[in-house]
Amino acid sequence: MPDSKVQPISENTIAQAMSYSAYRKMINDLLEEGKTTGPKQSNGMTEYTQKNVERMNRLDQQTALNSSLKEKLDAIEEPWIWLVLTEGWCGDAAQNIPVLNKMAEASSQIDLKMILRDEHHAIIDEYLTNGGRSIPKLVCLHADTLEGIGSWGPRPGDFQQKAMAWKDDPDLSKKQWDEKLHQWYRDDSSQTIQDDFEQLIEEWRKV
Repeated sequence: MPDSKVQPISENTIAQAMSYSAYRKMINDLLEEGKTTGPKQSNGMTEYTQKNVERMNRLDQQTALNSSLKEKLDAIEEPWIWLVLTEGWCGDAAQNIPVLNKMAEASSQIDLKMILRDEHHAIIDEYLTNGGRSIPKLVCLHADTLEGIGSWGPRPGDFQQKAMAWKDDPDLSKKQWDEKLHQWYRDDSSQTIQDDFEQLIEEWRKV
């Protein structure tokens, strides 16, 4: 994060943010119009968004939280807001946000909210990844003050480094890179993101 102490997340931001179900409905409504989220529109991005809907549907049905993570979620003692910056065309968002939603559903203290990155550059620019506006990005906030507690994203564990190394591999096409990316998520079955949040919840409870 930059050194600036500016807090770009306001009560108005939270009031206008979407629930997970509203986010999913928005994406489906846009697809019916042949569109996706964000200012850049193309047939390719719309088709990829449709694939993301299929991924999210699968994860909604198949994701099961580990008992150790459930214990950490049960131990949260104050209300938090998990504000997630995302876009419907983002493959990493489709692979991770349904798991975040499962976590939020398992805790009475977590309110999961979604906003679109390209409508909130002032916020994402406070949470850059290696200088880029990578998503999904989750920001954990004290619900009463909206003060930041911590952040997570865009990918679980050390997968960010692996994914970028694959991306820099001249022998891999963009399509091959994308296939490797989503194969990793399938093989991992959300275990790495769950491990991440077991550790993060412990850290965030101390803030």
